[in-house]
Amino acid sequence: MNDSPLFGLDPKLARLVFDSCVNRLGLEEIPLQTGGDRRGLDVKLAGLVGPAGHDPEQVLSAFFTDIASAVISIDSPRFLAFVPSAASSTAILFDMIVSAFSLHGTSWIEVAGPVAAENQALRVLADAAGLPAGAGGCFVSGGSAGNLSALLVARDVGARSATPMVALTQDAHPSVTKALHVLGMEPLLVPAEDHRLSARALRETLAGRNDVVAVVATAGSTNAGLVDDLAEVAEVARQCGLWFHVDAAYGGAALFAPTVRGLFAGIEHADSLVIDPHKWLFSPFDCAALLYRDPATAKTVHTQQAAYLDAFHAGGKDEYNPCDYAYHLTRRGRGLPLWFGFAVHGTDGYRDAIESGLAMARYTADLIDGSDGLTLVREPELSVVLFRRDGWGWDDYNSWAARLLAEEIAFVLPTSYDGEPVARLCFVHPETTKQMVGEVISTITP
Repeated sequence: MNDSPLFGLDPKLARLVFDSCVNRLGLEEIPLQTGGDRRGLDVKLAGLVGPAGHDPEQVLSAFFTDIASAVISIDSPRFLAFVPSAASSTAILFDMIVSAFSLHGTSWIEVAGPVAAENQALRVLADAAGLPAGAGGCFVSGGSAGNLSALLVARDVGARSATPMVALTQDAHPSVTKALHVLGMEPLLVPAEDHRLSARALRETLAGRNDVVAVVATAGSTNAGLVDDLAEVAEVARQCGLWFHVDAAYGGAALFAPTVRGLFAGIEHADSLVIDPHKWLFSPFDCAALLYRDPATAKTVHTQQAAYLDAFHAGGKDEYNPCDYAYHLTRRGRGLPLWFGFAVHGTDGYRDAIESGLAMARYTADLIDGSDGLTLVREPELSVVLFRRDGWGWDDYNSWAARLLAEEIAFVLPTSYDGEPVARLCFVHPETTKQMVGEVISTITP
């Protein structure tokens, strides 16, 4: 008999939780906002955590009333800011199993089954990128963790000076420069050509230097959805003996989309690659795939040594420990919902869902092109659309965005492009409709 209140199952609470989840997943459209007030949360939650416990139904009520309601739903088809996330109900339901069964993913000796399933999902991504049969890695918490882990390998296998440098452009994700700071490396800024890393600019910047160990290319920039010249940059990296890292955290999902697959030519030459399934592969947070061309190299850098960890490596080379391929040790089986989704829906299902976001971006671009007073900044490559309202400044865009949110039409935020404020829409959710886009555009046209 289990006498601990921490572990005893409360059937009533279980039913409340399960019903809440089913109700949420069954909504015809996830609401952008649920009416919560983001002000005064400390006061509203005061007293809920202390020496004495509370009735679980009361705490659950406080969660729904004051916590879960004070959000902007990133999984709403009207969430068009940043890079949205639209986890499928299939992946979400399996994520509940991952939690209920305590499925972590640290070592083969503990969780061989989940590790094998995660590796199957990683293989799907590696094949989509064209990486060799021996490629592999692990799932980490996000693109930031993936970039940090990959660049740690690049530093340790290629250090040529006391302060190694990494070539990148200003359009690289800020997590890359943050990783360099953590790792004691310095960025070597390469002038961007049309917001892209080009082979010509890279070669000129590298001329005469021997302190550069890696180059970071972007396959789907967060701000504009642009893909660097991967094939030619890869060739320069090869000629100069540099580690070639590709940050495809957002854009990598489009590897499954035939209409844009050609943009990624050269990604197959990456030494390391990051793709975030929680962005555009419809997985719950947090899930990023970190892949290495040669996992054995990464293993020599990341394997942690301690007497109590010797058992992890006693089984020989055929046993695969995800803890050996990033800076983490203990980790949850965050890749399992993606694996389950792949198995249930097939990669064709993912292809179609991704293509819908690309098609919506093209539709929106055409709509803007045909609207007086609006100017398309550039044709979208992936699913980001940048445009401007003629004569508008920051205050105008911010007021427009606030009105859209208040009226629950959409969540959008302006951004800066070439030093000017512009409107930005990012399409990820397959259920964003032309009608929703029309509502947004109608509010900004003169």
